[in-house]
Amino acid sequence: MSSDITTPSVHVSNILSNHVPTPIVLTIAGSDSGGGAGIQADIKAMSATGSYACSVITAITAQNTLGVSAIFPIPLEHIEKQLDAVFSDLNVIAVKVGMLADCDTIKLVAAKLKQYRPKFLVVDPVMVATSGDLLLKMTSINTLKSELLPLADLITPNLPEAAALTGSLVPTDSASMTLMVDKLRQLKMKTVLLKGGHLEEDENSTDFLIFADRLEVLTSPRIQTRNTHGTGCTLSSAIASYLAQGNDLLHAVQLGKKYITQAIEHADELQIGRGHGPVNHFFNGHANVR
Repeated sequence: MSSDITTPSVHVSNILSNHVPTPIVLTIAGSDSGGGAGIQADIKAMSATGSYACSVITAITAQNTLGVSAIFPIPLEHIEKQLDAVFSDLNVIAVKVGMLADCDTIKLVAAKLKQYRPKFLVVDPVMVATSGDLLLKMTSINTLKSELLPLADLITPNLPEAAALTGSLVPTDSASMTLMVDKLRQLKMKTVLLKGGHLEEDENSTDFLIFADRLEVLTSPRIQTRNTHGTGCTLSSAIASYLAQGNDLLHAVQLGKKYITQAIEHADELQIGRGHGPVNHFFNGHANVR
């Protein structure tokens, strides 16, 4: 009888010992009550691409597909407690950082990332609203540039955010976007993914992956849809997820671009809200983006 009892447990133990650990990815960002962007989009993208998502919430927004009506920053003490709770227990491989409301929040998050030293860090420098208004004061942008961005393996600015980081005008065509490359290199970041989605007159959506010594051009057909809420959050989270799964940076970015393109392609299958709806994170075949 004893052998009948122990044999299954030994078998289960062997299975568990051979099991590949689930890649864990942390998002540090704001909450979107409408579910299309922020923490909610991050968790969907990380889950859809095959990772385990955990979160640290830096702000609670009241928003929907029509816009943002209120923002409540989370107190610093509670942001710190969230970070300590996650890192003290979970084996976080990659971190994605999104909305950070002010200088003190940026400094705290940077200090904690230095303390816990995750293997990969992707920063989506959320600082410009869709209207073009700055969401961060210039002092906070300077703090972001000096304290947090140098820690990142990759930053993912869109054109208005890149303009804010470099003190330049927002590129309006592919030629002026190309001129932005050298200005971004002068910031001395490790790698920058400059997203060209704002050049709506172009038939393609072209992004530049800017390394210190080379430039990779990533192009996909532009998709005509109004449902693009949360695309930046989704892309940066997908890249962090693919990095956590062992892909090198270039391949992770290529996979992230492939995933977000398909999520936008399938966005109109959803009918969410009366404004700019979300992308379709769980489109048919989402698990096959490899």
